[in-house]
This record gives sequence, structure tokens and C-alpha cells, in this order.
Amino acid sequence: MFKLEPKVMKISNTLKLIIAIVVSELAGIIGSVFTTPSIAGWYAGIVKPAINPPAWIFGPVWTTLFVLMGIAAFLVWKKGLDRRDVKIALGIFLGQLVLNTLWSIIFFGLHSPGGALVEIVFLWLAIFATMVAFYKISKPAAWLLAPYILWVSFAAYLNYTIWILN
Repeated sequence: MFKLEPKVMKISNTLKLIIAIVVSELAGIIGSVFTTPSIAGWYAGIVKPAINPPAWIFGPVWTTLFVLMGIAAFLVWKKGLDRRDVKIALGIFLGQLVLNTLWSIIFFGLHSPGGALVEIVFLWLAIFATMVAFYKISKPAAWLLAPYILWVSFAAYLNYTIWILN
């Protein structure tokens, strides 16, 4: 008798890296749909703190952060989706990507700095949870998220200040 074994498609590490970066960048692209129209309109007209970076800084910073997030996710993913801890860590990672996108929708799309301030607390906690989960699987993956959590911490301060000033 012949034994039929299911064919499992093996994805190369290069393709995994590309997918992880593209998925991460997609969160930024979706967020930019809500951000871009507000930059010259609503956002330009609100009071911002003195240390608010110029608007042109945000695109390159976020693009870089999304690349780092993708690399971090790849480092975890390549350990194998057959591992429960990898599945959980990547699930948390995807959750924080959703929260990242939601912040742009709330702040720029809905023009709600107060609502975005509440949401950014959950985003920060989700990033921290991702870092903890990633650290157990790949320390470099967790450290690649350090600039992200630092930038979101700064963004939370800016968000708070904008909410107070307006």
C-alpha cells in the first residue's frame, strides 16, 4: 500500500522576511490613508507642542520602524509556526499592528486626540507584550522593537500635549 503524505508548502526564509515586512508596512499604508489628508488640513490648524517634529519626519521614521517590526516578526516566524509560543507571539504582534492602525484612524481620521490618547495606552501595552513574547523566542527580535516603543512613548507625550493644548 502507498502512504499518502500531505504536501506542506515550505516558505523560504527570504519570502518570510518579505511577507513580514510587507504586512508591517501595510499597517502604515492603511494608517496613512487617514493621516495624509489631515496633515495639510485639520492637523496643520491645531496647536502643537514646541518639540513637535516637522510633519516630513513622520513618514521616514514610521517606514523605518515598520521595517524593523517586519524583521522582528520574521526572526520569530522562522523559529516555526508549529510552536505554540511562536503562534501566540505573532498573534500579539498582529494585534499591536491593528492598534497602530487604529490610532491613525482615531487621531487623524476622527480628529480625536482624546480618543487617540486612550488608544495609544493600549497600543503601548500591546507593543510591550509583543516585546516580552518575542524576547522568549528571539532576543534580537525583541530589541528590534525598542525604537518602536520609544517612538510610541514620544508619540503618546505629543498626543497628550496636543489634547491638552486643544
